[in-house]
Amino acid sequence: MPVAFKEWAVTVRALAEGEQLLTLRKGGIREENRHFEIEHDRFFLYPTFDHQRNDLVRDSHMPELGRALEEGVWPDDEPPARALLQDGGIPQPDRVRIRAWAEVAASYLITDPRCVDALSPYYIWTTDYAEKRLEWKRRHPMHVILLRTYRIPRPVTVKVRPEYQGCRSWIELHRDLPFEGTPVLSDEEFERAAAEIESIAHGAVPVLA
Repeated sequence: MPVAFKEWAVTVRALAEGEQLLTLRKGGIREENRHFEIEHDRFFLYPTFDHQRNDLVRDSHMPELGRALEEGVWPDDEPPARALLQDGGIPQPDRVRIRAWAEVAASYLITDPRCVDALSPYYIWTTDYAEKRLEWKRRHPMHVILLRTYRIPRPVTVKVRPEYQGCRSWIELHRDLPFEGTPVLSDEEFERAAAEIESIAHGAVPVLA
């Protein structure tokens, strides 16, 4: 079964549009020892509405919160009311659309909040939220993962199963999916951004490059 990486629906949309190039992780409650590990170097991007909140996305990307509802397929084809977006109280859809996959291009372990702030051009969350991810479990560094994302030729709809839910990063999809598609950024654009991210994280310990 193909492996997928869970992220907020609005984040998956940003990755698929080339507006976000990295993700930040420390670990979910349901992960082994509650620590995150890069278990796969290529995976599909699974959009989830768990914990997604307006106030944790920067103002410039607020419009994407409404558009991110398109990543879900809702009962009776009715997406939740816009009012539910105000506090993140979004019910889970019956199915979600898989429209992209990604490769791990590089990864770093960081502990410096100044690094998190400097990387802000490459993610859509507020810097305050990103720094809170860093502060959680202070004794452990945070993974900064640079992703090379590809849009698949046609979005694929998958059923939301009980085992997909909860605070975990990795899930196995009960459907065959090919790793096909077009990179969301050109080689030149991606290499330029990767070099900038490398220069910001140069004091960090590289995990994978």
